[in-house]
Amino acid sequence: MTMINRRALMALAAAMAAMPAWAQDATAPAAAAPEIKDFSIGSPDAPIKMVEYASFTCPHCAHFHETVFGQLKTNYIDTGKVHFTLKEVYFDRYGLWAALVARCGGDLRYFGIQDMLFSTQGEWAASEDPNVVVQNLRKIGLTAGLTNEALDACMADSAMVEAMVAHFEANMAADKIEGTPTLIIDGEKHSNMSYEDLKAILDKKLAG
Repeated sequence: MTMINRRALMALAAAMAAMPAWAQDATAPAAAAPEIKDFSIGSPDAPIKMVEYASFTCPHCAHFHETVFGQLKTNYIDTGKVHFTLKEVYFDRYGLWAALVARCGGDLRYFGIQDMLFSTQGEWAASEDPNVVVQNLRKIGLTAGLTNEALDACMADSAMVEAMVAHFEANMAADKIEGTPTLIIDGEKHSNMSYEDLKAILDKKLAG
């Protein structure tokens, strides 16, 4: 589990205004703070409600999605047993930018983009050059079907960035999140686990 560093969070907030130019000609109009939501999949009527706190730059989160999430989706989410919500955690600016791209896809593309972000984390986030990371993230967005114009608008939306960070901090404080991935299953908090351990918890709840 990747632990949350409070100093890193403060540095992230301080550095938000120093994001690189996502698009040289992009001009985002000033707007009121947008309402931020968390994205969910599965039936809202599912008997089990599950939340995952995850960062797109957290290696443990990428491993969870590689080894656990696919089976969870096939066996529990797609079958109407689990309603799953992903709550984003931002350890650094790369993770924040990745979330901007994922959110740019809206409900239709969000979980497809998050799958691409986790599965290729070691590639798009590997550079120490922020501009290279920006271009890597743009490629993921384009591969997912977003247009350059849509990416320009999403990536230049400073009001969205500020609202996302405020939303993340409020969520983290409310649920007392200390690291990622953290799972909350029907209100009960769990740390990172294998699919077998998760399956045992879910099956016990379904049987009860």
